[in-house]
Amino acid sequence: MEQTDYKKITINATSVLKFLQVFNGVFNLTDNELKVLSELITCRETVNLCSSANKKKAAEVLEIKDFNTLNNYVKRLKDKKAIIPTKNGYDVNPMLVPGKEGVMLYIKTNVNSK
Repeated sequence: MEQTDYKKITINATSVLKFLQVFNGVFNLTDNELKVLSELITCRETVNLCSSANKKKAAEVLEIKDFNTLNNYVKRLKDKKAIIPTKNGYDVNPMLVPGKEGVMLYIKTNVNSK
């Protein structure tokens, strides 16, 4: 494939949730998992993305009565590699952190189309 054969699409992700939805084909998150992850990122106050304080704030926004319910989502997000363990707890997968200039995604296919 030559350099000029690529297609360029610009996606204007106006929220954390919309940005995460762009990558959902890679992580295969449910709608609720996307919402929880989005709120954990948005409400983040500590180094540990999944700290009690962050889960409490996210649960409040999501109108979940018991913030410990989010532990089920944390496990699923970890299993799907959307969040990763760190020495301080958990953090967002680096692929899900937008850079200042955005993210460039290159998809190479070996599919023959006729």
